[in-house]
Amino acid sequence: MSHFIFKAKKASGKIYKGERDARDRYELYKIIKESGDEIISVNEKNPISFTKNLSFSMNIFGGVKTHEKITFVRNLGSMIKAGLSMSRALSVMERQGKNKQLRKIINTLNEEISKGKTLSNAMEMFKKMFSPLVVSMVHSGEQSGTLAESLRVVALQMDKNYTLQKRIKGALMYPAVILFAMVVIAIILLTYIVPTLMKTFSDLNLALPASTRFVLFISDTILNHGIILFLTIVVVIGSIYIWSKQPNGKKIIHYMILKIPIIGSLIKEVNTARTARALSSLVNSGVDVLEALRITTDIVQNVHYKKVLSDAVKTVEKGEPISKVFVENTKLYPLFLGEMMSVGEETGKIGEMLMGVAVYYEEDVDQKTKDMSTIIEPFLMIIIAVAVGFFAVAMISPMYSLVNVI
Repeated sequence: MSHFIFKAKKASGKIYKGERDARDRYELYKIIKESGDEIISVNEKNPISFTKNLSFSMNIFGGVKTHEKITFVRNLGSMIKAGLSMSRALSVMERQGKNKQLRKIINTLNEEISKGKTLSNAMEMFKKMFSPLVVSMVHSGEQSGTLAESLRVVALQMDKNYTLQKRIKGALMYPAVILFAMVVIAIILLTYIVPTLMKTFSDLNLALPASTRFVLFISDTILNHGIILFLTIVVVIGSIYIWSKQPNGKKIIHYMILKIPIIGSLIKEVNTARTARALSSLVNSGVDVLEALRITTDIVQNVHYKKVLSDAVKTVEKGEPISKVFVENTKLYPLFLGEMMSVGEETGKIGEMLMGVAVYYEEDVDQKTKDMSTIIEPFLMIIIAVAVGFFAVAMISPMYSLVNVI
């Protein structure tokens, strides 16, 4: 159990502060709402304990790869479905595990369960290992007696997200490598080739065009003020990074990312697919809609999508349909998602409808990431051609002046 300090508002409008123990903040939201009040803010204040320190140390030192997490959840579900007890299934997986970090976590889970904790409660000790979505779906499976099925769905959800991330990273790898190679080649030219030509031009006292003077200036800055330039770049990047972590900076950065050609539309579809799959998995597992929305809010990374999902929570609390907010925010979520939600609410099959949306956009993202290299390649070729052409003109132009002088 965790200890929470919260601020809430009564139906009369009176705001008060309180403290309460709960399994997690979502359970606290549910408890307060059932009492007729509304949570305004929540802060977790857990006492320092051995298990807390153990969890912290395991999250910091070493790590468990995503595919290992997926394998763990999938195999655990399969073993429970085959009739093995939780304790025996965890013991088998601990013996078979190759990752020492994962084996320690499994051992701790087994120990906590032997003390009377449920699997979901034990998983909460390892927040870096098990996301709120995983914990909530496992908890729902425990309550409904369908833990094996819940674990299977969780593994599928994790696998889909992992595959989606890999495809996007793979699509961006090619342009990243090309741009990195361009920077390295440019530095070599500016530090080894250009200085030699600069000495020649200086000895001949030639009138240099603006493009040549610019290249020589860059070369001279790198050679004579390289450390200052490096420190300046580090400070600028560090400042931007720190600023991007602030609320206002994060809003601007995330907004700009969504406006990047090709990348922006891809991110929108990724967030749509992730939102639809998470909500579908949670709702189909029996998780309350409000809790499902709160968990999904934690899953998406872009603050603008978080805002839409937070608004959806407020809308549902007022008794309005969940689809309303999504239909009103078509700049972020496609109208298709809102319409499918609306149909799902009317037919009572919102989970199925959302799963259909998730599959559709996952397949679309898959195709676009495959085509991305083909789409980006012409732009990279143009950038390379312009850079090479500019450098060539800058270096050759003075030579024509030299020929004229001779």
